[in-house]
Order: sequence, then C-alpha cells, then structure tokens
Amino acid sequence: MGAFMRAMILSVLALVTLAACGNTERSLRDMRTTDGGPDEFSVIPAQPLALPETLALVTPTPGGANLADPTPKADAIAALGGNRAVQLAGGIPASDSGLIAQVTRYGVDADIRANLAERDATARRRKQASNVFNPLNRDRYFPLYAGQALDADAELARLAALGVLVPNAPAAE
Repeated sequence: MGAFMRAMILSVLALVTLAACGNTERSLRDMRTTDGGPDEFSVIPAQPLALPETLALVTPTPGGANLADPTPKADAIAALGGNRAVQLAGGIPASDSGLIAQVTRYGVDADIRANLAERDATARRRKQASNVFNPLNRDRYFPLYAGQALDADAELARLAALGVLVPNAPAAE
C-alpha cells in the first residue's frame, strides 16, 4: 500500500509540474510579438454591410460626411458609454481650455506614436540582446518596463505631503 501511495503522489506532482510549464496567454506582454499592439478602436461597433440602391460611384463631396460612416465621433462616444447627442461641433469646449493649456505647456509632439514605437523597439532590442538565454520562458515585460512603472503608494504619500486629499485610494498592501 505504501508503494502505491508514493507512486500516486509522484504522479500528481509530475502532473502539477507539467501543468505549471503550460503556455500562458500573455500576448500583450510578449516581447517577441510582431503586431502593433492592442487596437484601441476595436470597441467601436461596425455598421452592418448594406448593398446600395445603385452601384455607381458617388460624386465626392470634399468636407462632406462619409457615406459608410456618417457619424464616427458620435458612434465612438456611444460605444464608450457616452451620450451621442452631446457631441461637440468645435472640438474642445471652452470649459476645458485650462486643462488643455496645462497638458500642452511643454509642447505637443504630433508624431508621438512613431517616436514612442521607435524608442520602444530600441529598448526591446537592447534588452533582448542582453537576455538571450531564457530557459524558463520568464515574462520579460515587467523587467523591461520596470523603470517606467508607477509606485502608487509613493505617489499617494507625495500627494498627502502636499495636502491633496485622495478619497479613492486603495488600502496599502
């Protein structure tokens, strides 16, 4: 009976060890991925395809609405849980001018996505070259971006020292 129990325990341990080596889904953090990352616009519902009355090409109207997507901004607002009737015609409302001034006080980089993608690719290449040997297939995402991680507790302490009340702060772990 003792040999049977030992064999059973070893079998269970082998099964648990094998399951721990299974492939986990971490596609957004995979440093070897070649796609462009998450598509932040995938939440917008696509309109169903419809066959037009005539297949003749429509005369273009510069500055006019797109026939396939006549209200893209209102659709995006509705998809994100907003009220599509509150769409602003002028872009940024006057009540947000202070916010825009604060955010753009150091300038605005129109090519920010391309610049960040280039810097990120450089950092990934540098990190991958220094960490070629990875026998346990460890997650390389967090070590790569550790310098950019925010410390919520330190930020809460900094804000508290400034006298800023943060009522929704989670409990410290």
